[in-house]
Parts: sequence; C-alpha cells; structure tokens
Amino acid sequence: MLRSLFFLLIVKPLVLLILGINARGREHLPLSGAAIIVANHNSHLDTMALMSLFPLSVINKVHPVAAADYFMCNRFIKWFALNIAGIIPIDRRMKEKGHDVFAAVINALDNNSIVIIFPEGTRGEPEIMGRMKNGIAHLLRERPDVPVIPVFFHGLGKSLPKGEILLVPFFVDAFIGEPLHWEGSRSVFMDKLAKTMSDLQRQAVIVTDA
Repeated sequence: MLRSLFFLLIVKPLVLLILGINARGREHLPLSGAAIIVANHNSHLDTMALMSLFPLSVINKVHPVAAADYFMCNRFIKWFALNIAGIIPIDRRMKEKGHDVFAAVINALDNNSIVIIFPEGTRGEPEIMGRMKNGIAHLLRERPDVPVIPVFFHGLGKSLPKGEILLVPFFVDAFIGEPLHWEGSRSVFMDKLAKTMSDLQRQAVIVTDA
C-alpha cells in the first residue's frame, strides 16, 4: 500500500506533470513477468521515469536492480530503497566469496517480477548509451525464456544529470523497442542489444530534432 501511494502521489506527479514523458512503443512494455527492462542511465530520475510508465496495478511487480553499497549505509535509506522503491540489491562483494551476484535477481524473475536493469552500470553522458556490461547475458543464460525490453530515454540527462542536485524541467521522450530474446550466445545477444539501443538512440535524435 505504501509503495502504491508513493508512486501515485509523488512519482507520477513529479515525472508526468513536472517533466512530461512522451512514450513511443508503450505497447511493448510487459504487464506481467517474468521480464527484464534495460535502459540507458543518464539521470538520477531514470528509475522513477521508467516505473512511471507502468500502471499502478503493476507497480508492485516492478523492481529496479542497484548496487547495495549505494543505500545500505543508512537505516532509513535502506528501508526506503527496499520497501518503497522495491530495489533488488546487488552485493558486489558476493563474487569474491564465490556466490552468484545475481542470485536475488534470478529469484525475482522466478517470482514473475519485472526487473529493471541499467547495463551501463553507472550514469553516463546525457543522451548517450555507454558501453554495456555482460550481467544481462548472465541472467539470460540462467533464464533463457525471459524477454528483454529495451528502452532509450531522451531528455532525462538534461533534467537531472550526474553530479547535479537541481531538477530542470525538460520534456522527456521514451523509445521502447520490441522484446529481445536469448539465442544461446552471450556475444550474439550483446551485439543485438547494442544495435537495438543504438537504433533507438538514432530514432530519438531524428524525432527530437525534427
């Protein structure tokens, strides 16, 4: 209930009214899981913008993935991240201990969640898709039937980019591609994902510059 109220009263008004999002390809967004959403990471608002595209009836099924060290240092922030934002924490130290870093994400997919991943791993330059890490391919190797829906945001990197704390109202466009599927090869999938994100970025430039 608290999570739904947070998105209804805070996230949706902030993202949809103050910024405004024009979503193209919204029909490709899943309304049930398991599914993985991948997007470019240019702004502090990326997660909220993505989650605002889903109806409230689905929001409890949507879970962003984030490194645990970003929010585990404070008790309130930890509670908020886990219980309100619904974040799946990734403890990067688990790899050093011989554990699967993505075990919690795989468990969420097994429970039919819609998981949000930013494959660049960190916020990059505004409106640019940086080099993607291979974690998404690891997940698909473990759960090959899960579809991957690519999303490219244009405008968020100018609203609240890396290193800034003041929100600048700037109209945002979201370009949502058709679901991608695992074909048995990490390199083949990552190449296909990179090409799809590049195509969506090119589409964003053409549309927004028109």
